[in-house]
Amino acid sequence: MIIYIGPLVLGFLLGFIIGTRIKVNPESGLKFDSTVYLIFLIIALIVAYLLGPFPYYHDFPLASGFVAAAVGIIVGKILFGKDRTPQKTED
Repeated sequence: MIIYIGPLVLGFLLGFIIGTRIKVNPESGLKFDSTVYLIFLIIALIVAYLLGPFPYYHDFPLASGFVAAAVGIIVGKILFGKDRTPQKTED
């Protein structure tokens, strides 16, 4: 079995960059907790299965680049996607 590293690396880097840009707005009241990560990962695996492997890539029955991007989004959000705090202005 040959594992193609190109789609994995490119998908992870793209997902990581997107994940660092996800910021939580405290005024909206929405939370990004562990259940959101779990639901996101399950849906990403379902979509990757339905997409199937890229033509001529027969290593896994999943779109490996898509799964790597989903993992990259989660890792980027956890590491660098900190909560945004409102800035206080001085009078």
